[in-house]
Amino acid sequence: MATIKEIAELAGVSRGTVDRVLNKRGAVNPKTEAKILEITKALDYKPNRAGIVLAAQKKKFKFGIVMFGIGNPFFDDVIAGFKEKEEELSGYNCTVLIRRISAFGVENQLEAIDSLVKEEINGLAISPQNDPSIAKKINELYDMGIPTVTFNTDIGGSKRIAYVGSNYYQCGQTAAGLIHLMTSGDVNIGIVSGYSNLLCHTERIAGFKSCLEQYTNLRVVDFFENSDDDFISYDKTLKMLENHPEINAIFFAAGGTYGGCKAVIASNRQDNIKIVTFDKIETTVEMMKKDVISATICQQPRIQGLLPLEILFDYLTTGEPPKKEYNYTTVEIRIKENI
Repeated sequence: MATIKEIAELAGVSRGTVDRVLNKRGAVNPKTEAKILEITKALDYKPNRAGIVLAAQKKKFKFGIVMFGIGNPFFDDVIAGFKEKEEELSGYNCTVLIRRISAFGVENQLEAIDSLVKEEINGLAISPQNDPSIAKKINELYDMGIPTVTFNTDIGGSKRIAYVGSNYYQCGQTAAGLIHLMTSGDVNIGIVSGYSNLLCHTERIAGFKSCLEQYTNLRVVDFFENSDDDFISYDKTLKMLENHPEINAIFFAAGGTYGGCKAVIASNRQDNIKIVTFDKIETTVEMMKKDVISATICQQPRIQGLLPLEILFDYLTTGEPPKKEYNYTTVEIRIKENI
């Protein structure tokens, strides 16, 4: 097995230089770095796990978490995953700092990130808003030696090292397929989403609409956003049903499901509208047991908390990039009989 000493000798540099390259601590000439990485790859160098553990205990890594979803119980399960992994990593002197903010407001996310940088974090996990300023900030962190893993929702144009969460486009397609299976004849659909600046919400809808040419009996007749708020969802769903009495299916692509279902009940339409939602939170289970919601698509929130920290820890301790850029959680379909 190759050693750092052997790599240093072949590259004509000190062991300290090799260590800086392997642990991404900078201050190395780019040509020298490229040469070291080429030798490392040729020798199939693998870091010694015992050494990794000892090094991690000495470094005392600090991870920052930025997530939205205040008032959304789905993210309580994500936090449970973070806490579980934090307890495991505490044996390596790792700590986790969580900033949970409103999903609306790019400045709120930027301020949360900056506050964590001041706390001298070594890595960041974030459910980002799909905004160029957030991508720019992630790129700045990468250049500072602070890697980022996105979870629950992704962002384009950034140097984040990995994503953990659903394949939302596929989930949207799954929702369309479920409505197609559960209905017959002409199907008039209302779509309820949360935010247009969250990639997870827009991708679900894009995936859903991609199936409309295949399922020609499905037709979207109305759409609105509810900011993941049950009260807004209630009022707007009532109005939607008043304006479109022909609606016989609703696709809830984000939060605010409970309020929307309450509006369906208030309109006395629960027996003739098929509803597909996301996640298995308590209020959704309640509506499934009452036969208001026909099916819900789950996305393993605990994994979305566990895996980002695992990826960051492995990346910082070994210097090796994640095995996969996209770490998709399983698409799980739940109905009343298997909740």
